[in-house]
Amino acid sequence: MTPSSSAPNPSNDPRVVLVGVDFGPGSSFDPTLDELALLAESAGDLPVAKVTAKRRAPDAALFVGSGKADEIKELVQLYQAHGVLFDQALSPAQQRNLERHLGVEVLDRTGLILEIFGARARSHEGKLQVELARLQYLSTRLVRRWSHLERQRGGVGHRGGPGETQIELDRRMIEQKIKSLKLQLAKVQRQRNTQRRSRERTETFRISLVGYTNAGKSTLFNALTKAGTYAANQLFATLDTTTRQMFLAQAQRSVTLSDTVGFIRDLPHSLVESFKATLQEAAEADVLLHVVDAASPVVLEQIDEVLRVLDSIGAGQLPQVLVFNKCDCLPAHQRPLHHRDVYELPSGRRCHRVFVSALKGEGLDVLRDVLADAALHGLDGGLDTPPPRDPRFDMHNATHEPVPDVAPPEIPTDRS
Repeated sequence: MTPSSSAPNPSNDPRVVLVGVDFGPGSSFDPTLDELALLAESAGDLPVAKVTAKRRAPDAALFVGSGKADEIKELVQLYQAHGVLFDQALSPAQQRNLERHLGVEVLDRTGLILEIFGARARSHEGKLQVELARLQYLSTRLVRRWSHLERQRGGVGHRGGPGETQIELDRRMIEQKIKSLKLQLAKVQRQRNTQRRSRERTETFRISLVGYTNAGKSTLFNALTKAGTYAANQLFATLDTTTRQMFLAQAQRSVTLSDTVGFIRDLPHSLVESFKATLQEAAEADVLLHVVDAASPVVLEQIDEVLRVLDSIGAGQLPQVLVFNKCDCLPAHQRPLHHRDVYELPSGRRCHRVFVSALKGEGLDVLRDVLADAALHGLDGGLDTPPPRDPRFDMHNATHEPVPDVAPPEIPTDRS
């Protein structure tokens, strides 16, 4: 266990303990818990300690086992924490048992992401989508929230057989609300389809920004369109799709550019399902701008996660340009030698890669040239040519051979 390096807490944000468990090969485990800490801060919490454990399988009752649960409880009392956040999904029974054992609120990764989405959604559609995902999540946890209520009695004058339990009443209410939300979202999707057909009739070239959360999509969107949309150095700063016109002087035509919600490791399935209307903008684009945080120490894992979500929404085979953003965050000796090369995806398909700093405007002219070529002729040109040798970025491209006898320098995790 390690104490958190967070700053003092002048705003009295709720203090939380972070927990992650390594279940061996194939499990989703972040030994640093840095991403969970960013999620906690995005939700308005202050991480005060981190706990990691290693197990062969989750404990059926307490997930981490009784010994580790006692260790977490000691930390909760030591730091006077208000809650505990788990980096993996908990079952309703495990969540209930942990709350009883620890004496504070317990939330898993899915619940935490839903809280952030609920606080950030601004549009009518975004609020509908978040509420649907929240209710779907809550419907599996009624046992935790309502198990203390007694069974109601039914019949005239409260006689006869037992009536419905409170949990059954609440489940029915939630199911009715879910059905209503799905009908409302279907109406929103029909309206979006009408707008798309209108753009198709005018032969509008559509570009969508996709990428891991906090990769700088909104900053790049503003830099390309001068839109002035909200952008911040935090996870899930953008939840609602925003579309703007962008004029490409090199192609002498206007195109549409859409900014979409960011992806994240272990994105709850209910959110992917609920956000299909929004993500449809990406699925029906002519070109995807896959924005990557070039300074991230786990850039390859983030690329793989985005590609996985794109496959799940039917956008995996769309032409895409890989945009390595935040190059200004890299030390001088580690910055790319070229603004543009060719990158090979894990599937073997090649795509154009452009190195930029959306914050400082570096490389944006090269990116506009690539987009102009795509709007006029498509993205196939130049992909058969071997990419320029750039040893500084071999460490970011698994398809390149590593530079012999040169250890890759450590990449700082600071963000700008």
